[in-house]
Amino acid sequence: MPFSDPMADGPTIQLSSNRAIAEGTTLEEIFFICNQVRKKNTTTPIILMGYYNLIYHYGISNFVKKCKQSKVDGLIIVDLQPEEDPDLMVELIKNDIDLIRLVTPTTNIDRLKTILSNASGFLYYVTITGITGQKSADMDELKKSISEIRKYTSLPIVAGFGIKNKNHVKEICKVADGAVVGSSIVKIIEENINDTNKMMSIIDNFSKDLKSGTFL
Repeated sequence: MPFSDPMADGPTIQLSSNRAIAEGTTLEEIFFICNQVRKKNTTTPIILMGYYNLIYHYGISNFVKKCKQSKVDGLIIVDLQPEEDPDLMVELIKNDIDLIRLVTPTTNIDRLKTILSNASGFLYYVTITGITGQKSADMDELKKSISEIRKYTSLPIVAGFGIKNKNHVKEICKVADGAVVGSSIVKIIEENINDTNKMMSIIDNFSKDLKSGTFL
């Protein structure tokens, strides 16, 4: 969900948000796309990722109802802390929609326990301290951190930030249950913005290559 101040994102995704906003992309259009995707694919989960201001401005109850109607399975709200999410949680639980929480390399055990309260779907482990699309993870630290987190939850752990290619995915999936690649795909869109067919072909091949990295 494009936002004017995506503070956790690097230049590539910041620019993509600017492009989307400039073209007039709205939440209504995003919900429409979700519905269209679900008509063609009934099994792949649909997760919306973004910032809480968009939801608050739209209206929490209305937003969650639209998510339910649009077959959205979960939300990743980058800047929403557990202490500030009770109003949203009530609506999500009522509508059986997951709130996927983020854990970082600096999260201590006490904070982890707070984050895990009402967490569902999976945990999103932020592999680096920084913004999206920049440096890559330290694999030794990643393994240590994820092993520690698994002591406190049975939720799947999916790692993101700084994951750019099949080799990164392969290494990540040795210790995590999945990998998130965002900026690299958005960069393909940026570089082929005027040639949709070429863009989609490159993304298709790149995604298949990334997927091959999950087969250990």
